[in-house]
Amino acid sequence: MFSISKESLRINGEIRAREVRVTDAKGAQLGIMSTREALRRAEEVHLDLVEVAPKAKPPVCRIMDFGKYRYEQQKREKEAKKKQKIISVKEVKLRPGIETHDFNFKVKNALRFIAEGNKVKATIMFRGRELSHPEMGRELLLKVAEQMKDAVTVEREPKLEGKNMIMILAPKVQKAQTKGGNTNAKN
Repeated sequence: MFSISKESLRINGEIRAREVRVTDAKGAQLGIMSTREALRRAEEVHLDLVEVAPKAKPPVCRIMDFGKYRYEQQKREKEAKKKQKIISVKEVKLRPGIETHDFNFKVKNALRFIAEGNKVKATIMFRGRELSHPEMGRELLLKVAEQMKDAVTVEREPKLEGKNMIMILAPKVQKAQTKGGNTNAKN
């Protein structure tokens, strides 16, 4: 199948080139001819002449039903949109002096976000003198990554940005499952 450029397509009278390379509706080459001759041939079979490769020398045109082509293209785009998965970034905020229970609670929430297929942004917020010990925040973020190592990959290592230290965690990519195969995945 011909790949058609995404920019706006010129059809019929909008084609400006004097000569064009023409293919018919089935994809067979008709050769190089004047634009008028190509338009006449398209009209004979009650189809449109569509410029599919305007940058080629000479431009490539195809005889096709343009309305049907646009309809099918919109249908494909709609299907692709349905199948796409939107991944959002959820944030878990921590402090350097966090207690064990609070820490475990935050890790549990982060694991839930990962299970939903989202990325997690773990943020350590420093205030006042805490900024003089960024290594404490780094250790805490690495501890979060260690607790979640089975479910995540570290997409961005801990980095100090202003008064916050940030690390981004992404769900581990699951290998493609074969149809009918024995899968022990937990839902």
